[in-house]
Amino acid sequence: MQKTAQQRVIATDLARLHALQAALRQDYQTVIWCDADFLIFNPIEFVLPDVAYALGREVWIQADSKNKLRVYRKIHNAFMMFRKGNTFLDFYAESAERLLRLNTGQMPPQFIGPKLLTAIHNIAICPVMETAGMLSPMVIKDMIRGHGHALDRFRKNSSTQICAANMSSSLTQQECISDKDMLRLIDVLAHSPWFKES
Repeated sequence: MQKTAQQRVIATDLARLHALQAALRQDYQTVIWCDADFLIFNPIEFVLPDVAYALGREVWIQADSKNKLRVYRKIHNAFMMFRKGNTFLDFYAESAERLLRLNTGQMPPQFIGPKLLTAIHNIAICPVMETAGMLSPMVIKDMIRGHGHALDRFRKNSSTQICAANMSSSLTQQECISDKDMLRLIDVLAHSPWFKES
């Protein structure tokens, strides 16, 4: 708690792992974590894979210092699924705690979340639920407009049509995305074939 006192995001990243572990100890066969701003807009096709665990896919589009679009394919923890008997959850939680104990410097908010998961995935090739996506503010704005270069990059770098997404609500205010914009986005996701190119 002392290490994460100034980084509540990191504290919640660890707390969710403890909550999932506790649920599995209570004899639940499958446990799922979804962030509060994780929207399942196509529940019929949002089918859990028959694997021991699965993590979410992040295709993050943002502009660099020269205003050129960059694509980052990562793993996110806004959606995680673990089945009873999996060995990854305990390994992930223990690794996160060890890194927090050893760290003596600054920690980015994604330190034991997407950064650690992506590093592990790059070596171990974790099961990824590609339909559990994440939307960056640039992609959100393009989806609301119905077109744009960020959305094009998102389509090109997504291996399948997503059925659910983390809405990045912690970034919307600073990116000038209003509550009304978010309601419009939800409507677009629920009713429009936004992922298909015209």
